[in-house]
Amino acid sequence: MLRSIKEITGYVLQAEDGEIGRCKDFLFDDEFWTIRYMVADTGKWLPSKKVLISPVSLGEPDWVSNRFPVRLTKKQIEEAPSIDEYAPVSRQYEIKYHAYYGWHSYWDGVEVGGIAAYPGPLYAEKKKEVVEIKPESGDPHLRSASEVKGYHIKARDEEIGHVEDFIVDDQTWTIRYMIIDTSNWWPGSRKVLVPPTWIDSVDWAESKVRVDLTVEQIRLGPEYDPSAPVNREYEIQLYDFYGRPKYW
Repeated sequence: MLRSIKEITGYVLQAEDGEIGRCKDFLFDDEFWTIRYMVADTGKWLPSKKVLISPVSLGEPDWVSNRFPVRLTKKQIEEAPSIDEYAPVSRQYEIKYHAYYGWHSYWDGVEVGGIAAYPGPLYAEKKKEVVEIKPESGDPHLRSASEVKGYHIKARDEEIGHVEDFIVDDQTWTIRYMIIDTSNWWPGSRKVLVPPTWIDSVDWAESKVRVDLTVEQIRLGPEYDPSAPVNREYEIQLYDFYGRPKYW
């Protein structure tokens, strides 16, 4: 099912032996636009420590009680490789993190999730052997969803709005859409959805996203209603209007 990140943020995180905090943020891979980690706010339990929860360990959420089951114990989480709260997540840290839990890493295979199309199956598919951890160079391309909110959106001809939120698939953890708020550019409040596949480029230094659409195309496109679910009927209408190939 498709959910907004804003909707999920603040959910209680329930480990196997008790609550560990709440969902604070998400880190996504800017190459595949897929959530790689949930950032947990653990309050006084683990202060000054950035706690990352991989979607591999997330169970089926309870949308009624706003809870996310985490298939880990508090001890496992507490003893996981430490990273400073304000430090970036390096590939070397990710290697240690995945080795600690014995999971295949998402960059190990040809699928978006590594050896699987989405994270869930990796929970049971443990690595058969422990491999030596070797330093790797390079940027792991992880971005904070909360930091990208507010980025200006530029169409082919001019700016049209800013990133308000993201819509994610709660099974594959792929970001399906950016929610663009155009209220500061056009009279009235209007929100539209744009898939990451329609992005031309992102200027991370200037906080700008360039999309392969004109202002007029977006102005006439299907409007997004935050109070209504993003279902397949709406998606078909969206892709058919723009004449773009569908992802399913």
